Amino acid sequence: MNIPPRTPGRTRLGVMGGTFDPIHHGHLVAASEVATVFDLDEVVFVPTGEPWQKAGQDVSDAEDRYLMTVVATASNPRFTVSRVDIERHGPTYTIDTLRDLHTQRPEAELFFITGADAMAEILTWKGAEELWRLARFVGVTRPGHVLSAPVGSESVSLLNVPAMAISSTDCRARVAAGKPVWYLVPDGVVQYINKYGLYRGAATDRPPGHLAATPPAGSETTAPSPSAPTDPSENPRSDPRSTA
Repeated sequence: MNIPPRTPGRTRLGVMGGTFDPIHHGHLVAASEVATVFDLDEVVFVPTGEPWQKAGQDVSDAEDRYLMTVVATASNPRFTVSRVDIERHGPTYTIDTLRDLHTQRPEAELFFITGADAMAEILTWKGAEELWRLARFVGVTRPGHVLSAPVGSESVSLLNVPAMAISSTDCRARVAAGKPVWYLVPDGVVQYINKYGLYRGAATDRPPGHLAATPPAGSETTAPSPSAPTDPSENPRSDPRSTA
């Protein structure tokens, strides 16, 4: 495996973007494994604001997805959550995410964590040439997909992680069908889904203005970059921001 040596004086920041609707243990296992293998100092989870590739689909409110991600990552001191994509207007593209994080954390080496299925499409993403300059890409296994790196890329590493045949789509379907998602998603996320009636067609017990509430302690609340619109759309054929 191609693991670059550390650069003296620079931190290593993993970046995991995704819709996280809902976040599940597959995302967390992948982030933890990459952090260990690549000696990352931190992994920042970046929920998408407006997932361009899912236009027309029923996607949960960005604040719900953000709060579930905060709940899911709270127990790991190496995990943080960023609002950079949520607070940027417009569709989410990976290039904008990396530009903003590079501006906010100029001292950090960025490692973008993505699913194996996305690796085959990466050359078609918006701003592909600049992506290589902003971050190293780490492709992790995803059930049903074969790991392969883009031809000619020197900024991609491939990593096999413990098989987790879990997907956000299946989790939503289980909730809609009245089936449990315990042990597929973190306990706190199960409780959040139940409390606010997510994935059942209508929300329940939502306090007025709860989406505008102050983010939980320990979460990143960075202001949006005025020059970078938000959006994780690269290729309409796949969702490069999701790892499961």
